[in-house]
Amino acid sequence: MSEVLMGGNEKRKIVIVDYDPDWPAKFERHAAILAQALGPKALIIEHVGSTSVPGLAAKPIIDIDVIVADSADEPAYLEAFVAAGYVLRVREPDWHEHRMFRTQELDVHIHVFSPGCEEHTRHVTFRNWLRTHPEDRLLYESVKRRLAQQDWPDMNAYANAKTGVVEEILARACRDAGVP
Repeated sequence: MSEVLMGGNEKRKIVIVDYDPDWPAKFERHAAILAQALGPKALIIEHVGSTSVPGLAAKPIIDIDVIVADSADEPAYLEAFVAAGYVLRVREPDWHEHRMFRTQELDVHIHVFSPGCEEHTRHVTFRNWLRTHPEDRLLYESVKRRLAQQDWPDMNAYANAKTGVVEEILARACRDAGVP
């Protein structure tokens, strides 16, 4: 149970597409599946990531945060995710007890955290800021489009390359929202 990346690294081309107005409906479909599968174990199901920001170009992958009572307690929710058709891809006990599931089609990523997790707060703060600050939305989009032109060994390398601009924008958002 110690493996972090189930199945190892995967080389995938990074493709950034213009905002798709169908992304919120796709989130809603998966939120309903998750709510049905997890029942009261799902304390929060929230659309995060670039596809949750109207007007923002993104990889066509819906990111969802699901908050459960204890993300370290995999037996409490793992079977429900698998039965609903999701596959465990990431297990990070040393990073907020984060788990990530995805669809077979690789078009939905579900991040599982515990209540009060600062990473979930960061996701929501970043999303909300980009929804209301077009200058930072454009900055973020331009960096993503530029980085997507490069050859990456995996999606994590691409994500790591965005860290500087994400932290820069998030610092403004956190100051504004009073988030530490």
